[in-house]
Amino acid sequence: MTDWREVESRVFMTTGRRMPVVVERGEGTRVWDDAGKTYLDFFGGPAVHSLGHCHPVLVEAITNQAKKLIHVSNAVYSIPQLQLGELLMENSVFDRVYYPNSGAEANEAAIKLARKWGGLHKNGAFEIITAVDSFHGRTVAAVTATGTDRYSAPFAPLPGGFIKVPFDDVEALQQATTPMTCAIMLEPIQGEGGVNVPNASYFPAVRKWCDDNNILLIADEVQTGMCRTGPLFAYEGMEFEPDVMTLAKGLGGGVPVAAILAKESASAFTPGDHGSTYGGNPLATAAALAVTKYMLDNDFPTVVAKRSDYLVGKLEGLQKKHATKITGTRGKGLLLAVAFSGDIAEKVTLDCLQNGLIGNNVRPNAFRLAPPLTVSEAEIDEAVDIIDKAIAAA
Repeated sequence: MTDWREVESRVFMTTGRRMPVVVERGEGTRVWDDAGKTYLDFFGGPAVHSLGHCHPVLVEAITNQAKKLIHVSNAVYSIPQLQLGELLMENSVFDRVYYPNSGAEANEAAIKLARKWGGLHKNGAFEIITAVDSFHGRTVAAVTATGTDRYSAPFAPLPGGFIKVPFDDVEALQQATTPMTCAIMLEPIQGEGGVNVPNASYFPAVRKWCDDNNILLIADEVQTGMCRTGPLFAYEGMEFEPDVMTLAKGLGGGVPVAAILAKESASAFTPGDHGSTYGGNPLATAAALAVTKYMLDNDFPTVVAKRSDYLVGKLEGLQKKHATKITGTRGKGLLLAVAFSGDIAEKVTLDCLQNGLIGNNVRPNAFRLAPPLTVSEAEIDEAVDIIDKAIAAA
């Protein structure tokens, strides 16, 4: 049998660390490695496999579109991207959409849009305020916007115009605002930062500050969008409306596709301002259309709320059992993290993997869970039992 880990060590650029498992196929919440061992996937890409692995609806959409048209230039009209655009507009507060290929590209487009808007409507304002511990992608501008220095420091000198303030701190935002501030870009919940949830008053206050100071509010919903937190978009459950929103991850259910959505008042792009060879291609948008329709047709906000309540209840039970090791559970919907009193998350992650569960040590003291939105209660029971044993061993 081919040693794929050895092949990777010879041919692949070292950009990160992998778990010691080679995944060969998947179905629903489960994946199988190249030796036939099965795992529950509660990491999900992260938060990518919204319908689980190889969902029949998604497979059918990809297959049918691949037989018809896979790619065509954006110099002509493409039906699936327009159908998806209509559906997204009908179910959001936005008026316009554009499709990049990834979350980083979507945030890059949002940065460009905000600066173009600032040039047109705010005397050339170009500064964008972001949050400490945020994550907005790996392109140069997106990684500079990201509020975690270790991601950006190796690539200095970095673009200017990005101001970082503590998350969930309205006063810090206010103090950082200048006449050159064109936008505030925030994740409703900081996923890579440790699944950090702000106080309920935070985003309404940010929205008011933006309104009072003629500033765009950009919601990076790359990880929180597409019912991950319950509602189709996280802003719906957090009592605010963004001017601009970015989507990726769960939008395609595993197929690379992203979107930037904007209200008419923020939609400053004109022909030539932005573009993409592959963005919005028929295959990717047909997949995203199938995923979105399936979520809406099957009332995923209610489904996710029920599964979240069940999983959170089980995790709270673990906290009572391991009171000296677990300090709490945080998150919304099926984007959750178990917080530990010590830095045991990596040990828990590896022990879980050995026993058939894929999770993520998103921080040294936090274990992230982002299972498919189709996860069953029986699968949750199985996963929590594995986590229980891993915490006990740690």
